[in-house]
Amino acid sequence: MNQNGCDIGLLGLGVMGRNFVLNMADHGFSVGVFNRTKEKTRKFMEEEVGDRQIQAGYTLAEFVSLLKSPRAVLISVPAGDPVDQVIDEIVPALSSGDLIVDMGNSHFSDTDRRDHSLTEKGLLYMGMGISGGEAGARNGPSLMPGGSKEGYERIRPIMEAASAQIDGTPCAAYLGPRSAGHYVKMVHNGIEYGLMQMIAETYDLMKRGMAYDAPKLHRVYQKWSEGDLNGYLMEITAEIFRQKDDLTGEPLVDVILDRARQKGTGEWTSLEALEHQVPLPGIHMAVTARDMSDYKKERTLAAKRFYGAPGPPLGEEFVDRLEGALYAGMVVCYAQGMALLDQVGRKYDYGLDLRTVAAIWRGGCIIRARLLENIREAYGAEPHLANLLLDSRLGDAVEAKTGDLREVVCAAARSGIPAPGLMAALSYFDAYRSERLPANLIMAQRDYFGAHRYERIDKDGTYHTAWTEREVKK
Repeated sequence: MNQNGCDIGLLGLGVMGRNFVLNMADHGFSVGVFNRTKEKTRKFMEEEVGDRQIQAGYTLAEFVSLLKSPRAVLISVPAGDPVDQVIDEIVPALSSGDLIVDMGNSHFSDTDRRDHSLTEKGLLYMGMGISGGEAGARNGPSLMPGGSKEGYERIRPIMEAASAQIDGTPCAAYLGPRSAGHYVKMVHNGIEYGLMQMIAETYDLMKRGMAYDAPKLHRVYQKWSEGDLNGYLMEITAEIFRQKDDLTGEPLVDVILDRARQKGTGEWTSLEALEHQVPLPGIHMAVTARDMSDYKKERTLAAKRFYGAPGPPLGEEFVDRLEGALYAGMVVCYAQGMALLDQVGRKYDYGLDLRTVAAIWRGGCIIRARLLENIREAYGAEPHLANLLLDSRLGDAVEAKTGDLREVVCAAARSGIPAPGLMAALSYFDAYRSERLPANLIMAQRDYFGAHRYERIDKDGTYHTAWTEREVKK
């Protein structure tokens, strides 16, 4: 054990915390740990630590005393009040220049507040997004740190070693000041919502529209995972259709209730986009679809009341259409998320490098996919790319598969099978490529009922028209 103290400390031995501790220790770093429940700490030390360089503190004072100075403390507790409570408890035991890192899913505004408060106290603070779930934390996650640059440099060797590696490059990089790391993680989760929704829609179209059973679905997603759609979500989707239910022997996915839960990060992304007027329809619809799934009782009643108009049967060739449509939808989903990072990141003065963001998402995280290498290359060629659809390679790929996307959307509409994510992707693409949109009529309507004024195409300035005879007389 390092006689000068542990290299880093971690507070909170939940699933993510204890796995990340083991990860760091396996890379040769000494780690001090603490958990409010002493029994959880004892169990961890007795059953999981082995001969690793891990020491436990059973009080906060003992935990802090284990760490070399200046200290670095990772916090792995649920977002919200628990983070504030832990910070309030540990700050009195720390010294000026010590570092606190929140590695939970905190809202970026909370991270900004904590950063300001702790900086005034002479402490360094960071918000670090972490993606990859339990397996990622244990074997190498994607890490999205933001906040104190000095603080990150102090722990950088540990974070880079513990993160996922792609071609020898760590999936961890400093992203910017204050809440930059948690903001990027929030958008990451928003993109995750969009991707999951579109994958679920392709499943629904094959399940209800083509009567595919679990073995057939497994083969489709397995094939897709080996091609351009390769990625973590595609890989686990293929595996899901192989899992049998222990109680019934049926495919497990068929006995899972169709009610999707959420922790709010997709909604945060959606609200941010609305506030800053960045179009994000794919992620909005993914959030809405989860909300709709929660209306199970009402949907059951409505299903007995309304009957769809089944379209023509979908042939085997439709699977290829689905593959092309999903690829186009995925590019559009990433494009929306990256546009939000670009536009709002500049407003918040994060100084985000989107090439770096794409690079650290290539491994370890939930949205890792082969496509991210193309996205990284797009921002490498044009760092200030306004939208991924304007990249020649990605734009051409979407355009080439737009026919598939249109066919799938039409088939879904004819069959009465909802596909809001794929429909939103197509609508976004069509709107983005339209030089002229019907917003001129909306502005005429606004001026008619509210005198909100409008701009003209042939001269500068704003104008109001007396639309009614009564207004003319006034």
